[in-house]
Amino acid sequence: MHRVVALVTAPQASFELGCAAAVFRDAPYRFGVCTEQPGSVRTTEGFDLVVTSGLRALDRADTIVVPGWLPINREPTAAVVRALTRAHRRGARLVSICSGAYLLAATGLLDGRRLATHWRYAEELQRRFPAVQVDAEVLYIDHGDVATSGGSGTGIDLCLHLVRSDQGAGYAARVAGRMVMPPHREGGQAQYRSESPGNAGGSTDGVGALLAWAVERLGEPVTVDDLARRGNVSARTLARRFEQQVGMAPGQWLLAQRIARTRVLLEETDLAVEAIAVRVGLSSATNLRRRFRAALHTTPSAYRRAYRGR
Repeated sequence: MHRVVALVTAPQASFELGCAAAVFRDAPYRFGVCTEQPGSVRTTEGFDLVVTSGLRALDRADTIVVPGWLPINREPTAAVVRALTRAHRRGARLVSICSGAYLLAATGLLDGRRLATHWRYAEELQRRFPAVQVDAEVLYIDHGDVATSGGSGTGIDLCLHLVRSDQGAGYAARVAGRMVMPPHREGGQAQYRSESPGNAGGSTDGVGALLAWAVERLGEPVTVDDLARRGNVSARTLARRFEQQVGMAPGQWLLAQRIARTRVLLEETDLAVEAIAVRVGLSSATNLRRRFRAALHTTPSAYRRAYRGR
């Protein structure tokens, strides 16, 4: 079992905690919760959690999740920092959701490295930890040993990304399907800011139905023009809506979905690369290999061997 332990502290945001619990609730994961002083932990929503495990639970964790840290500028105790750094030294993976990035930054483990957090907290975090490179534009950043996510909901994206790294794209897609979530959003996508000046006066029409339509037709030669026609908008309007709501160009998004589907087929079938190329709409094995290498820095065959070997 891969032990995942969430470190909670009052006032604890229950949504952020729920994100991690929902993703890591089933085998091969075992999910638990701990706090510095076991007992009742108040939530931001007004109810209490009863947490029976203390910081020693972190000594047995393979992944430690900090599901928020409020208020954002509250200094952690020396005991909490020691517990996290001790766990990191023995190989545990540290993960933060939203404001939880403050606690990971306080350990010093992110000095000289990029960190993702909610855009509202970025200025304060950068002021407090000048050695950290705060990036408030992306959904999440994974350094392998330490991973951070932007807003509350992007915690789900990061957790699914970690599951995909641990167990493969097929397993992660099944977890996402159970949660009725998109199976894969790249960490480099932009955070959506409802108060962003760039969105003022812009369209609020969602593109969710259009994305679902395209995912169901990845094996067909769907193009950006096809998306625009389906959405009954111009290609220029489509591109603007994708940038606002998805954080990337329509063509980039289509390719990312095709690469994600390719990974699942490589993991879960014995289909030849040529057959997979047709199924994901990349037309030929040569095109698939070129796109796959550019995205993942390996070949489809090497990816399949590495996954099955693992």
